[in-house]
Amino acid sequence: MTGMPILKLTEAAVNRIRRLQEKSGKPDAGLRISLKAGGCAGYEYDMQWAEAANPGDEVVEQDGVKVYVDPGALLYLLGSTMDYKEDKLKSGFVFDNPNQIGACGCGESVQLKPADPGMLEKS
Repeated sequence: MTGMPILKLTEAAVNRIRRLQEKSGKPDAGLRISLKAGGCAGYEYDMQWAEAANPGDEVVEQDGVKVYVDPGALLYLLGSTMDYKEDKLKSGFVFDNPNQIGACGCGESVQLKPADPGMLEKS
């Protein structure tokens, strides 16, 4: 049985990351995703632009862009889809995360459970 991929990116997410990468002028740059404790539901997604992966990061490459997943966030993001949305009031990356079991009313934080490590896709 093959496991599930760590993270899938929508076309909108790929396009946004590509624009950020082009602005950086660094071809190995990517978006680094981690989790931090916070908000009323427990966790907040933390995204920072990174020039390279940190030791232990999982590198997700899709359509020429890179996302670096912090090892502490790996099991909490497993099987997620990352999208980029824009509307009249705000824009940003959003996650469809099968490991999410709750969220706060304002949408700024989420409650997550770790995925089964056996579900990781084998390389």
